[in-house]
Amino acid sequence: MDSQFRRDPERLLEEIEREERREKRGRLKIFLGYASGVGKSAKMLAEGLRRRERGEDVVVGAVQQQSSAEIERFLSQHEIIPTLKVAEKDVIDIERIVRRHPQVVVIDGLAYTNPPGSRHEERWQEIEGLLDAGISVITSINLHYIRELQDEVAGITGKRPTDTVPLDFLKGADDIEIIDAPAQANLSRLREMALLVAAEVVESELRHYLQTHHIEEIWGTQERILVGITPRSEARPILESGRRNADRFHGELFVAYVRQPEVSSQDQAALEKNLAIAREFGATIQVLEGHRDPVWALITFAREIGITQIFIGHSMRKGWWHKLRGNPVERLIDLAEGIDVRVFPQRTGA
Repeated sequence: MDSQFRRDPERLLEEIEREERREKRGRLKIFLGYASGVGKSAKMLAEGLRRRERGEDVVVGAVQQQSSAEIERFLSQHEIIPTLKVAEKDVIDIERIVRRHPQVVVIDGLAYTNPPGSRHEERWQEIEGLLDAGISVITSINLHYIRELQDEVAGITGKRPTDTVPLDFLKGADDIEIIDAPAQANLSRLREMALLVAAEVVESELRHYLQTHHIEEIWGTQERILVGITPRSEARPILESGRRNADRFHGELFVAYVRQPEVSSQDQAALEKNLAIAREFGATIQVLEGHRDPVWALITFAREIGITQIFIGHSMRKGWWHKLRGNPVERLIDLAEGIDVRVFPQRTGA
């Protein structure tokens, strides 16, 4: 047998033991929200009731102090294991839950820092202990509590809570469900971030599956994202989103500008600023000829280099987009068959 197919006995034993531990470990489901008041707690408790109806042994191990009538109604149908009081703060009674050993425990408020003297500093560490004990956990968290995302989320919302949870903990989840909020322009970036977190969880599960089944993992360029800019584009938020998506999917980021005649000194300065931002994000920049039909120039370039997504600013009724016949955004989408197009609202004419 070829050496590349031989299995090292010690490595094989380690893999078997690791898989056995994983099989004995409880499963983790996380309800992830990107805005407050969207009903994460209610959906989490309702999930617990559904599992009880299916015959699973479910208890509640922690609830939020402030609750609604809907939450109280759900709680009245659950078995609750009271929390402990340590320094006037609620702490999960891990020992009692382990002795009771339900199949599933519902724990609200994943991002919670325990008081000094507790066995674990953070609630997510307590949940790790329950999972290791073979108890499955359903829990919830808002996006702004994820440690590695706080800077970006705070830049959008202006809020930065002190309690945090590491992203790696969420990546270890077996299931993650995003709780959507009513559509609002200022929530679109937060929703995108939540979707990327969920994708990270799925990817972690995929990696585990591939490793467990000894399938070689080959990662190539998955996405090629093109950002179309003009002198008047608000380029930074578009490029930030393009860079995030390109990094997440192991892809590449391109920026294209269709050269326009008789550009004013003010517009030229604005264009140079946008191109500097593109360089800051590590984009490959291409200046295109085709001012008589910028949409066609952009699409032609996109197809030549295999672009999978195009990001553009929202078309205003001013500027070079308006000089085209018909609605230029609709025309771009029509011509971009097979390429996803994402349109970003802009305050200025693009």
